[in-house]
Amino acid sequence: MIDRIDRKILQILQEDCTVPVAEIGRRVGLSTTPCWRRIQKLEEDGVIQRRVAVLDPRQVNAKVTAFVAITTNQHSEEWLKRFAEVVSVMPEVVEFYRMAGQVDYLLRVVVPDIEAYDVFYKKLIAKIEIADVSTTFAMERIKYTTALPLQFVAVEKPTEKAG
Repeated sequence: MIDRIDRKILQILQEDCTVPVAEIGRRVGLSTTPCWRRIQKLEEDGVIQRRVAVLDPRQVNAKVTAFVAITTNQHSEEWLKRFAEVVSVMPEVVEFYRMAGQVDYLLRVVVPDIEAYDVFYKKLIAKIEIADVSTTFAMERIKYTTALPLQFVAVEKPTEKAG
């Protein structure tokens, strides 16, 4: 169970995972060793899946974001497995979702320009049969975060000591 201190630790790490453990501990009211143990436990439990660097897309020539809505008339387990294999190895795809509603799958694709998107699109449709592909391009990124909202975490309540 995650408690309030764990939640504070997670918030700090989501903002900047390079903050030293001693500083995290200071901010949450723990010494270094107990803070480090909590972080280790959060990693072991899979709450913290990995620590990464968030890059500026312009600096790495990934300036164009495309949202690719895919519908298919193939709904077998085998087709989904094949589709997931095809999409998963395409580095341009940074997010991939199976959807409910009109669209079956949604991809977020990042590329340098429209020509690179066209190359990506042609590779995709050459590798797997798709009924319909509809792409929209982001004009401006207004909000972007990798931080998940933590207000929904069920927090363990402190137990009262009998006295």
